[in-house]
Parts: sequence; C-alpha cells; structure tokens
Amino acid sequence: MKKWLNVLEQNKRLQAIVIAVYIVITFISLYLAQKSVVAFLLLLSSLLFLHFTTFSHRVKWVIGIVVLSVLLPLAASQGEAYQSYMEVATLVGIYIAMALGLNIVVGLAGLLDLGFVAFFAIGAYTYGIFATTQANNFMPFGQYPLSGESFWVFLIIGCIVAAIFGILLGIPVLRVKGDYLAIVTLGFGEIIRIIFNNLDKPVNITNGAMGLASVQPPKLFGLEFMYPSQFYYVVLVILLFTIFVVRRLEYSKIGRAWKAVRENEIAAQAMGIPLVRTKLMAFAVGASFSGMMGVVFAAKQTFVDPTSFTLLESITILVMVILGGMGSVPGVILGAALVTILNLQVLTELTNWLNQLSLSGVVSIPDALSPAKMQRFIFGVILILFALYRPQGLLPAKNPRFDEKELKSGATNMVDGKEGAKDVYFNG
Repeated sequence: MKKWLNVLEQNKRLQAIVIAVYIVITFISLYLAQKSVVAFLLLLSSLLFLHFTTFSHRVKWVIGIVVLSVLLPLAASQGEAYQSYMEVATLVGIYIAMALGLNIVVGLAGLLDLGFVAFFAIGAYTYGIFATTQANNFMPFGQYPLSGESFWVFLIIGCIVAAIFGILLGIPVLRVKGDYLAIVTLGFGEIIRIIFNNLDKPVNITNGAMGLASVQPPKLFGLEFMYPSQFYYVVLVILLFTIFVVRRLEYSKIGRAWKAVRENEIAAQAMGIPLVRTKLMAFAVGASFSGMMGVVFAAKQTFVDPTSFTLLESITILVMVILGGMGSVPGVILGAALVTILNLQVLTELTNWLNQLSLSGVVSIPDALSPAKMQRFIFGVILILFALYRPQGLLPAKNPRFDEKELKSGATNMVDGKEGAKDVYFNG
C-alpha cells in the first residue's frame, strides 16, 4: 500500500485519473441516490483528496470551484432533498468563513478569543435592524425596511462595523494575554448578547428577546433570494474571497508579524514589530469576516434574536480551529466543515436511524439513553478521540524552512506549495 502511494505521489497523470474517476463515481452516486448522506459526504471529500495531490494551486482552485459551483448543486438538485443539502452546504460555508476569521486571532496572532460570536451578532443585527421596520423607532429620516438590494451594501457595512468593534475590543485587552485575555473576550461576547437582549428600552432598537422578524431577503436584478440553493452561491463567493485574503495575509508582512507576536511578544517587539497595531489588526481583520457572514445569516434566516449568539457558538467555532489545526488554513477549513456536518447531518441522521430502530422494536433503548439525548454526548466523545490521537489538529500548520545557500545568494524561495520551490516544510 505504501509503495502504491509513493508511485501515486510521483505521478501527476495517475493522480488526475484517480481524482477524476472518484469525482465521477461520487457525482453519479449522489445524482441517483438523492437522500444518501454518504454520497453527499463522499463528493465533498473529493476536495480533501484534492488537497493532498501535487497539482499546482491554480489547478486545485479550478477543480475545487468546478466541484462546488457546478457538480455538487447539479448532483443534489435531482430530488426532494436538494434544499436540505444546500442548507447544510451554506451553513458549512458560513462557519468556515468565521473559523478562518478566528484563526487569524487565535492561530496566527496567538490571542485566545472566547467571544468571537459577538462580531457575528453585530453583523446580523446591523442588517436586521435596517432590513425590518425596527429602524423606524429611532431613525429620524428614511423609510424602513430597506429594499433587498441594500443587502449587498450591508455586506461591506457589516464588515466595517464588526472590524470597528474588533478594534474596540482589542484596545482594553492589549496588556493581558493567556487566561486573562480569554476571560475578557468571554465577557465581551456576553455583554454584546445581553445588550441586544435588553436594547428594547427606553428606545426599542433591537426588539429585545423577541428578536427581529421578517428581515428583507436579498435581491439582485429583481430576483429575490429565498432558498438555500440561492444563498449557497452567495456564501460560496464570499468564502472564496475570504480564503484568498487569508492566504495572502498569512505570508504577507503583517502575517509574519502575527506569527512573531504569537511565538514571543518581547522578541517581536525587540525586532521592531509594533505590538499595538499588530494585535488590533488581527482583531479587526478576524472580526470583519464574522460580521460579513452575520449579514448573510440574518438575510438567510429572515429572523434574528439573541439566542443564536450564545457562548456555545463561540466555543464551537474555537473547536473548529483547534480540531483542524491552529494557524493552518486547510486545517481550519476541514475542521469547520467536519464539525458543522457532524452536528447538522451525520449525528442527526444517526439519531433518526436509531429512533426508527427503537420504534420498530429492533432494539430497546432506555429513555435515559435515547438517541436525541445522547447526540451531544457522541459529539463530545468524537472530539475527545480527535484530541487524543491528533493533538496538533487534523491538518497541522507547517512552518517554512529556507535554504541557507539560496538566502546568501539572494534567492528567497519559500515552500508554500507553489511550483518550482525547492525548500521543504517541517511540522511546527
């Protein structure tokens, strides 16, 4: 088996054949078996196999975009489970974008943030307030709700507002780190949720615990976005943009500064890295992605209330980052996708299957151990197993190494998967 894998690794043509055959088989399986969760997951897993190939980044991007934008929707659209598949895929994209934002703060800059869902809530309420009649309670001008065309503008507004709050969070926590930083960010997340929950007096801005209902769906050229299959493409475009920006930042000057601060703040400051600006930039950039996805979430759900932005959501996003591999963009993408699909689809389907067996008398399950009650327990056991056997994450971050001779000669080639690079990675 190992010998075959070595041959496969060295032969790009053989890799192309294997990937093509796998994608075709899983596409046909999902096309014919519309309610098969296994077929849906197998087609998605082709992206993971694509990651381990030796193709250039450009080829991987093209194949991945074709699978996500054409093959997956086409294969899933032939049955009644189409919208449920697209709902799962849309939520996966939303959580991946948020996890990538948190990865900048936690994975690259080394700043433990337990209140990251607050920026998600800020983005959701930024659009929800003005896309409903709620803004009439305090706005002295304008007519509300705003039309669905304003959604595209609010993607930028939500991004900017969340970034501003990220800076406001960063200012008071510049002198704390570790456990104390976690406590401060935890408090920030709870404060934001409580404010939204109680901001219905004396001026009704957020409608308090009742939430904001009938949020205007997006519109584009007269087409109203109401179904998950439509939001899927919106999320896909934003996600691709997010991945591109994060990858560019990772190897930029600011990305190297974040990593230096993560490893040793004193040494980083001694090398001339401005700690205040570097940390604030991490909070702002990470929050902006979450705020943008908050706008999408509010428009998709057409309802926003404080119960969607609890501490558990922040912990779940942090679990995605840690499970995938802190500081690793492919790892965070895999971790977020895995956790979301486990919660939304795999464990739900397993619970339904066990319930059917219990109702049909095939197995006898006590009420105290009913599948519905044990779903979170099973999820916890899975996380413990991953933590024990993959403590650095599913796809750990890799630090670049440089060739000393090439550095002295003026060449600064760094291995990041690009063609022509001669250096090698080592696990960090």
